[in-house]
Amino acid sequence: MWGDRPDEIANRLGWLDIAARMEEERHCIAALLQDVQQEGYTQAVLLGMGGSSLAPEVFGRTFGSGPMVLQVLDSTHPAAVRGLADRLDAAKTLFIVATKSGTTAETVSLFKYFYNQVRARLGDEEAGAHFVAITDAGSELVKLGEACRFRAVYINDANIGGRYSALSHFGLTPAALVGVNLRRLLRRAQEAMNDCGRHVTGSVNPAARIGVVMAEAAKAGRDKLTIIADSEVAAFADWLEQLVAESTGKSGTGIVPVVGEPTGSVDAYGSDRLFVHLQWSDAGAQDGFVQTLIDAGHPVIRVRFRDRYDLGGQFFLWEFATAVAGARLGIHPFDQPDVESAKQQSRQMMSAYMESGSLPALQPSLEADGVRVYLGAQDGAARSGNLADTLAAFVEQAGAGDYISIQAYVRPCAAMDGLFRKMQRGLRDRTCLATTFGYGPRFLHSTGQLHKGDGGNGLFIQFTDSPASDAGIPDEPGSSRSTVPFGVLIQAQSLGDRQALINAGRRVIRVDLGENAQAELERFVDSLEAV
Repeated sequence: MWGDRPDEIANRLGWLDIAARMEEERHCIAALLQDVQQEGYTQAVLLGMGGSSLAPEVFGRTFGSGPMVLQVLDSTHPAAVRGLADRLDAAKTLFIVATKSGTTAETVSLFKYFYNQVRARLGDEEAGAHFVAITDAGSELVKLGEACRFRAVYINDANIGGRYSALSHFGLTPAALVGVNLRRLLRRAQEAMNDCGRHVTGSVNPAARIGVVMAEAAKAGRDKLTIIADSEVAAFADWLEQLVAESTGKSGTGIVPVVGEPTGSVDAYGSDRLFVHLQWSDAGAQDGFVQTLIDAGHPVIRVRFRDRYDLGGQFFLWEFATAVAGARLGIHPFDQPDVESAKQQSRQMMSAYMESGSLPALQPSLEADGVRVYLGAQDGAARSGNLADTLAAFVEQAGAGDYISIQAYVRPCAAMDGLFRKMQRGLRDRTCLATTFGYGPRFLHSTGQLHKGDGGNGLFIQFTDSPASDAGIPDEPGSSRSTVPFGVLIQAQSLGDRQALINAGRRVIRVDLGENAQAELERFVDSLEAV
């Protein structure tokens, strides 16, 4: 269905029946929960990126606190790393190190940092018991888990890609820690499997219908899949964003998922939108707005959740739909060929740092009040020495069918969330273009593939900062030696992603907010609204 290399397809289809096979693993996961509860553990921290972190985040945000409080760390910003470390009680914390390959740079770096933190607090003999791993057989993480005497190493089905792994150990082990009834969840998933089974014709297969609508709408120009979610299931939208973006954004095509964009007037939405309403009840807060979209002629896919356990069925439904959309678009929904380009550029930046002690320096196009702006060669010149005017000129390059992507390599927090969402809404209302937002390096594992692999109709606004303090990444677990700090890692990732976008012919503007990132961003957003 998807290409001329069937082996590469066949070894990515484990997600089709994983819900049935995970029934056998439920008891092992339950035993882990029972053990750590008896030993006084009260919180869990998931260290992972992309497919390894998004499903656990869905369960944590949707179900809240259960037997344990779950926190997900998928940022390499030093303030985020140090902030979490300062809040944890090491003696009562279980760390889940989740990476399919076992070599994901961010995850391995976070593990080494927190392993040293626990070891310093509890000693070498006890440290390993505070860690479990989820990975593929034979990965480097398996060896690391053995060397550091992890409490457990869960081997996941290697025939499942990261973004299709929600119903495997990557999603279910963290889910159990927050009190999700795995039997009930898996039953819902198996119901969805049956609804989409080979005995069901395509016309009544719910996932096939959604997948065909997604693909045919994209072919007709409605390639901005805009997700409107009731608050009770809003976390599911972030997982769906990665699934759609990384699966369909390649070979010069793509479906752009738009998640978390503040709602606006109907006039603010162009004819390139296909809406998805994740509906919690028949009288949800978004129902009135969605009806205005329907009345205005916009197509809307409405999916209703009976309760939180419908997540099991929805994970499967959208995985199936996305695979079908890939088939209709003529692309391979299970690979991610352009993700490596940013990683390669980041490695080059790190090599330069190791050789010279500093990252490659860029020449700013504009500098004012501690904020520096960097334009690509194709993106024009700075306007009037004014940051807001320069960004406005950059956005003016956009044409019909384009989209704007805000990329924030800064510390994730509620205050910054609000400012970036305000900017997102303002740019959307100004241009009537779909506008997305994501924190780096998190988004590199979700929408990063789309940004380099689609038709090149994105405009990318990259924000960075200069943290006042840093945190060292241990060269090895248990070693006090640190060659590279987290601040250098995240800067290398932002520089690498920028260069990968430029190499792909994308339009990019980079804004360094300096040490007072929140204050500078607030001032900048206010001035942008005045332009």
